[in-house]
Amino acid sequence: MSDQRHHAIDYVELPVTDLEETKRFYTEAFGWRFNDYGGAYAGIRSPDGTSEVGGLNPGGEVRGGGPLVLLYSEDLDRTVEAVERAGGRVLQGPYDFPGGRRFHFADPSGNELGVFADS
Repeated sequence: MSDQRHHAIDYVELPVTDLEETKRFYTEAFGWRFNDYGGAYAGIRSPDGTSEVGGLNPGGEVRGGGPLVLLYSEDLDRTVEAVERAGGRVLQGPYDFPGGRRFHFADPSGNELGVFADS
């Protein structure tokens, strides 16, 4: 049976300026793994490794104002440290919001993502 759900977010694609640098960043900061497609694309593997949940597209145009992708963290402060250590830039926070805390960061290509944790 497929894990895909009707009307659910199924795949998130990030445009990138440097595929190898972006893969290094997400591997170091979050432990992500990738399926490589000859340097023209990298699929983001699901946590269990059985499928893809997104991709890195070096042919896409990095632009602001798109949807904000949020990741979950069990330890927000350690995730902030991992992002900074991997070369990401914290753009906002961490800050409190109803139900938890979150921060926003930019990856090496300039894509803005957020990370949240329960309170």
